[in-house]
Amino acid sequence: MTVETARFPADYAERVYAGILGKIIGVYLGRPVEGWGYERISRDLGEITYYVHDRLKRPLVVADDDISGTFTFVRAMADYGDDAGLTPAQIGQTWLNYLVEQKTVLWWGGMGNSTEHTAYLRLKRGIAAPESGAIATNGKVVAEQIGAQIFIDGWAMLFPGDPERAADFARRAGSVSHDGEAVFAAQVIAAMEALAFVESDIDRLTDEALRLIPRDAIVYRLIEDVRSWKHQDGDWRRTRERIDERYGYHRYGGNCHVLPNHALIHLGLQYGEDDFGRALMITNTSGWDTDCNSGNLGCLLGIRGGLAVFAGDRDWRGPVADRILISSADGGRAVTDAVIEAGHLVEAAHRLRGLDTPAPKGGARYHFSFPGSVQGWRSSAIPGPAAGEAAVIHLENVTGQGAAGDRSLAIRVERFDSDHHARVATATFVPPEALSASGYHLEASPSLYGGQTIRARVTAAADFAEDGTVALYVGRYGEGEVPAPSQEFLVGASRPLAPGEGALLEWTLPPGDGRPIFQVGLDIGSAAGQPERSGGTLYLDWLDWSGQPRVTWKTPNGALPASRRAWVDALSLLTRRHGSMYTLIANEGRGVAITGRREWADYTVGATVRPHMATAIGLAGHVQGLERYYALVLHDDGALRLLKRGPGAAGSSAETVLAERPERWELDRPYRFELQFRAGTINARLDGELVFSVTDRDQPLSDGAIGLLVVAGRADVDAVEVG
Repeated sequence: MTVETARFPADYAERVYAGILGKIIGVYLGRPVEGWGYERISRDLGEITYYVHDRLKRPLVVADDDISGTFTFVRAMADYGDDAGLTPAQIGQTWLNYLVEQKTVLWWGGMGNSTEHTAYLRLKRGIAAPESGAIATNGKVVAEQIGAQIFIDGWAMLFPGDPERAADFARRAGSVSHDGEAVFAAQVIAAMEALAFVESDIDRLTDEALRLIPRDAIVYRLIEDVRSWKHQDGDWRRTRERIDERYGYHRYGGNCHVLPNHALIHLGLQYGEDDFGRALMITNTSGWDTDCNSGNLGCLLGIRGGLAVFAGDRDWRGPVADRILISSADGGRAVTDAVIEAGHLVEAAHRLRGLDTPAPKGGARYHFSFPGSVQGWRSSAIPGPAAGEAAVIHLENVTGQGAAGDRSLAIRVERFDSDHHARVATATFVPPEALSASGYHLEASPSLYGGQTIRARVTAAADFAEDGTVALYVGRYGEGEVPAPSQEFLVGASRPLAPGEGALLEWTLPPGDGRPIFQVGLDIGSAAGQPERSGGTLYLDWLDWSGQPRVTWKTPNGALPASRRAWVDALSLLTRRHGSMYTLIANEGRGVAITGRREWADYTVGATVRPHMATAIGLAGHVQGLERYYALVLHDDGALRLLKRGPGAAGSSAETVLAERPERWELDRPYRFELQFRAGTINARLDGELVFSVTDRDQPLSDGAIGLLVVAGRADVDAVEVG
């Protein structure tokens, strides 16, 4: 079932990108003062006219619930076949698939205290959405907190120019965890954002959104009050006082009620005067749930005005550099950017309508196709034998330099470093500065692995150094515990590049040993070795990688290394004991450690696992979250089973036994598990013997990461290989 074919606005993809930029800029702007009141902000910081993270000694780009939830929950659409009949129950199951309990996306504040945590526990205990978030289930105060609103932007961007459908999906998604006024508020935001693709008048956006919620809703009256007060007061501070008096926190229960915060979105929108910075200043300076409110408002303004809204005397985009961190059970998508996430939403919107999906530059991961996009690329450094001045590099998105005359990333080397090199890179895993960042925990896996082939197209400008060279390189973590592991850099073969010459760079990485690759980049060199001389300009058209990984995770000689962070930890404890590589502990139920990428398809994975005290142990492949995978599992009832966990009836998850046979269970004995995926067939081996060969024809899981599994107990892992 697909929605009717609709014509997208000509600049649809770019508006989605602008909406995502507005969302993350708003969140990063408001995050440092989240929970502060107007009086404290005014006293300690004054008006929030620009990023204040540095004044408060906090990082700018962080993992945050507003961002992680927005771009995680909307994945229900793709996971359930881009079906316009997607149900709240299926979206709720998506929560269970991607949320790692007590670790990712949500504020895990406890039953009856955190609305989202409460809904999660309802889902976990078999209460499907929408009952999981209903007032009848959780009470009015819990059900009407802010969460439905803050996660809604992704759904809205699937329906450009269609506020009715956007509001409908906002209801479906919002009802997983919320009800009543919270869902009405989410519908208003979604409707306004959807309509903003084709309409810029604020009053029309507001009127159309109000048409889609009950006239007797408090949200309806609140919005009309803010609009009326704006005309009466002409002073946002006076209107803020009125909001506090009539709709402030003292009027409602709970930790973060939707109504006061929804009012502040409209306050910024009404008084913003088509000025992105002014609108966000008003909303953030007004306090309360600043990052949530600012994120929703920023997304709406980005969609409404496009990339032009970020122009002006403030550089909103430069410090952010498109960077996004998403913490979920799909760790390979954790380190991402606004261009990549825009691509996912644009593709989903096209598939929903039965249309071919656009793929800029052949689907390359880094393609720089939107004006100003840099996709997290920044100047970098590889420690060398010489000490001295660092390279001076300027990055800029430019047009006319791609292979098709389109956009590319201009890398202008003003000066080489003391080692006669200049290096630019982007993150493929948690970067060093974020390893110990406070706030929401970041579960992540690398997106690039040993054995894969990196390709990039570059062109030297006319001013490029006559003796210039270029090479691909990667940085990876070594031994040592987080937050200070060692770093090692591998550099591919250098290629001379004459001014005006283009080249396709290609490098197959050596097999990996489990040390996570945290960045990929370009090493620009000078054969003459004159650091003070300009290196000129190099254009990066695109960069991508492909091929299946070849990695062996080995038992470390010393302390648990940083590579442990490369596994999504859906366990009670992931540690190391008695010479094992990893020790997996699940206090109850299933526990899983996951690494890899969703895009992995045909591969073989093997692992040696020893049950110390457990109900079951196993190895998983084609892992697409906590509720979607194949696994070869040995149970303490003396059975070896090939299992599939995937979508069941009414949006639930089902576990299917694809094959089984008797197998002796022995504690502290090493078992060698192996799964091979080839063209739709799963071959399973135990201790080298082929035990099952199965072709799954019922909604097969065609790709995914790898996982280690233990049920109710402890298991030790001695070695893991994928190739």
